[in-house]
Amino acid sequence: MNFDLKDLNPVERQYYLQHVVAPRPICFASTIDKAGNINLSPFSFFNLFSSNPPVVIFSPARRVRDNTTKHTLENVMEVPEVVVNIVTYDMVYQASLSSCEYPKEVNEFIKAGFTPEPATLVKPPMVKESRIKMECKVLEVKPLGTEGGAGNLVICEVLRLHIDDSLLDENKKMDQRKINHVARLGGDWYCKVDETNLFTIPKPNTELGIGIDALPESIRNSKILTGNHLGQLANVSEMPAVEPSFDDTHLKNIIQYYSVNPDEMEKELHYYAKKLLDEGKVREAWQVLLATN
Repeated sequence: MNFDLKDLNPVERQYYLQHVVAPRPICFASTIDKAGNINLSPFSFFNLFSSNPPVVIFSPARRVRDNTTKHTLENVMEVPEVVVNIVTYDMVYQASLSSCEYPKEVNEFIKAGFTPEPATLVKPPMVKESRIKMECKVLEVKPLGTEGGAGNLVICEVLRLHIDDSLLDENKKMDQRKINHVARLGGDWYCKVDETNLFTIPKPNTELGIGIDALPESIRNSKILTGNHLGQLANVSEMPAVEPSFDDTHLKNIIQYYSVNPDEMEKELHYYAKKLLDEGKVREAWQVLLATN
């Protein structure tokens, strides 16, 4: 299926785009107007765009159904300050409740049961229950259109970052496993980021990786190894050599059992290398794949 977005109505465009551009982190924005009315609302059109200067951007879009604007947008136009509170799993239902379209004079902190906490550099309060908060000044508000569904980029410079000590490890570094981020998907779907679905990918070497095109043809064209596996193998600075000291009982058994059938041996070696790569054992996988060279 493929189609031109200009052929879709705004509701259909938003439906597809929110499903395919996901997961999206959630900006829980607290703002204030000149009269002192506080607003608290979540936005999933949000991300980090620069660390020097430190800039985050979120987008309170014009409502698709009636082309009206949101109180958050109106507030930052009056008072160009915002606190970006990060939403975690233990507060996601409350955060969702705050997205109800209450009248402007209604304080969503109260409606959603959150505790306002004074910020140190900006006027809007922080959400005490959020364990990560960013005090920001609004550098610019950039409208992307005038019709329903059009975004308004609220470009924010982060002035102060608050991180709860419970999210730090013994070296005072952030422990990703402790944060319990949530993110928006399409429709009513969310995802929870915890140890059951976290994984690490080592960054490419400071030296250039050899690249998938430099892999031996039998490896590059493997019917068993996936693109991810090839990416792991190709992230080495030079082609590995056979290590005479490498000792692996299962490898020996494969070579012995399939010695009269080279094609089956190659297949079994690739299956074994796949298993090792899935365990993050790139060096060992290379030795298995080089075993018959």
